[in-house]
Order: sequence, then C-alpha cells, then structure tokens
Amino acid sequence: MTVKDADIARALISMLSGSPFAVAERLHAQPDGVYCATLPDGARVWVVSRYDDVKRLLAEPRLALDKRNSRSGYQGFGLPPALEANLLNLDGADHARLRRLVTAAFTARRIDQLRDRVQATSNALIDTLPATGAVDLVADYAAPLPVATICDLLGVPADQGSMLRECTQVLLAPGKYGPGDLAATLGRIVALLTDLIAAKRAEPTDDLLTAMIAARDGQDRLSEEELLSLAFLVLFAGYENSVHLISAAAARTLAEPQLAAAIRAEPDPHTEPMNRVVEQFLRRDQPAATAMRRFPTEDIKVGATVIPAGDTVLLAVAAANHDAAAEGSSHLSFGHGPHYCLGAPLARLEARIAVWTLLHRLPDLTLAVPYADLPWKSDHRQHALTALPVTVTP
Repeated sequence: MTVKDADIARALISMLSGSPFAVAERLHAQPDGVYCATLPDGARVWVVSRYDDVKRLLAEPRLALDKRNSRSGYQGFGLPPALEANLLNLDGADHARLRRLVTAAFTARRIDQLRDRVQATSNALIDTLPATGAVDLVADYAAPLPVATICDLLGVPADQGSMLRECTQVLLAPGKYGPGDLAATLGRIVALLTDLIAAKRAEPTDDLLTAMIAARDGQDRLSEEELLSLAFLVLFAGYENSVHLISAAAARTLAEPQLAAAIRAEPDPHTEPMNRVVEQFLRRDQPAATAMRRFPTEDIKVGATVIPAGDTVLLAVAAANHDAAAEGSSHLSFGHGPHYCLGAPLARLEARIAVWTLLHRLPDLTLAVPYADLPWKSDHRQHALTALPVTVTP
C-alpha cells in the first residue's frame, strides 16, 4: 500500500490539531496498522501505529537511530559534527557507553534539587504577567520556564541563558529562517558550550555540566565532542519537549473545568493525584507525535507487512497512546527500551509545577478562544501549540 505524501501529512497533522482519536483509528485500521507514504523527495516513510507494535519496535535493536543506516541519504537536521555525537544518533554499544556515563551525572537527586528553583521561576513569570488582558502563555510562561530550568541544571549563567533561548527559538522554527541563519545559530551554540565547558573545568561547580565532565567508567570518560553533543541534547530536547507539554497541558486544563477544579484542590504540585494528572497529560497530549526516525538494519516484519532495510520508520507514539487495545497500559510518550528519555523526571517535575502554579495563582484564567480554535503546529513530528491565547482577570 502506497499513498501520496499529502495524505500522510494531512493524517498526522490532523492528529495534532484536535482529532487524535479519529486519526488514530484511521491509522490502526490500515493493514497491520502500518501506513506507507512516498515523500516529495521520493523516499518512503512507514508509520507504525498500534500500541504493541510501537512498544516492541521502540526496543528493537534492528531499528537503528544512526542515519548512516538510511538508504535514501537521510540528512536530518544537518547538525555540525561537533554536535552529532549524542544519544539520538547512536545505537548498540556506543549508545550504551554514552548513556552509562551521562546517567552517572543525570541523577534523581540532581533533578529533585530543582524543585524550589522551578517553583520560584514559575512564580516569577506569573508575577510579570499583566494584571488583566490578553496573554500568550507559550511565549510568556511555557517557553521561558523550561529554558531557565535547563540553564540551572547545566550551570549556564543567566546572561548566557538569554542568548541560548534566542538560539533555541531559531532551531524550533527552522522554516522561518534561511540556511545561513541556522548555521550561524548552531555556531553560536557550539562556541557558547565550548567556552562553558572550559570554564567548568577551570572552576567546577555543582551542576550537570561539571558532573558530565567528571563522569568516569573506569578509565573511560566523555570526549570533548561527546560533551558538546550531550550538552546540546540536554539543552534542546529538554527545552523543546517541555514547552510543548506545558502548553498543551495548560490548554487542556483550561478547557476542562472539572480537571481545573481537581488541580486547584491539591495542596501542592507533588501529590500523588498531581502525578496521575501529569501522566494523563502525557498520554493525551504527548509532545512528540512520532518517535525519532529509525532505519531497519535488515527487513523488519510488522504483522504481514515487510518494511525494507534502510527505509525510514516513524513510530507513532500519539496513535499508540490512543490505541483502544492498550487501555490500562503505560503510555509511550517518553519511549521504551534502551532509548527511554533520560529527561523524563525533569519533564514531569516541570509540568506538575507549571500547571499547578498557574491554576492556583490565576484562578480566573480563561482561554481567549475556544479550545478547537487553538493554533497547532503543522508538523507530523510534534504535538505543539504555536500560541496559547488566554485572558487574565484580577
């Protein structure tokens, strides 16, 4: 079965634009739940949508993240070599080695220590909002909160943090910029992180970047290129996904009065009911519609469908999370298997605090437009609001 690229674009974009259940059912109804499309460049992409298949393939070692396994010449984001040595481009033993070293620095204790900082930042951002009138919660709340948190985590000084936020805005909307702008932005990020690593080496502090510099496994440690690449990954992936999760969660909450009332009834953001609410946000409004593209190192079967080696595979976590056959199962929004998201505890922490604080500090906050009219990004990869217009009343 082959369909035109416009069909897959329409199907996945409509999934992101308010009809996830209907489109998930459409994808699941395809033979073996697999949807194949021919993209404008002639390459094929296979979208796998059923929960059991997506979960299995997320942990399948024959599905590689390393783009060198693509037979269509996939180039991806076009990162400079200094930023390519990260966990999203490696497989097998190389990935396991890097993950082991980073995990030693990216501890639960370090994330838990951010609680008070995230809470303080949330309060400070709300303090800067106008007392009454229109506000875009993406630009004024959901975006600045994660970048401040990531900078705290890595140990980035405040003045450099504002520059990094400008850079991430360019990377989040590459369609608005030319190749020269993207290259210049990536160059600025490489220079900033290079200088920051040198400064942390000279004067170690209690932050993630210093811990990554010091991380060892016997005689093994991170190389300069790996340090740069992993610092970039923590910065970009942590920022991007948290912005989308907080925005979508806030929109969902403001559209559902019973949910808003339940959150307002919680005495703090760290109760078990708040944990469950965030898990539902992650299932219903996951930041990523599809997992990172993968390339079979040999032919892979999904039911009776054979996906050829070297083709591009998209594992549709959004559709999998809305698979009726998966009712009662854990969601796949952070992945599964060896590539499970290292930043999951941080994303959960930020979402809990951000939504709880918003509802408690601004009890009369309302959506400025109906939920169905909110502007979603036209992108098969992300479930992302481009703006969240709300009305603040005293």
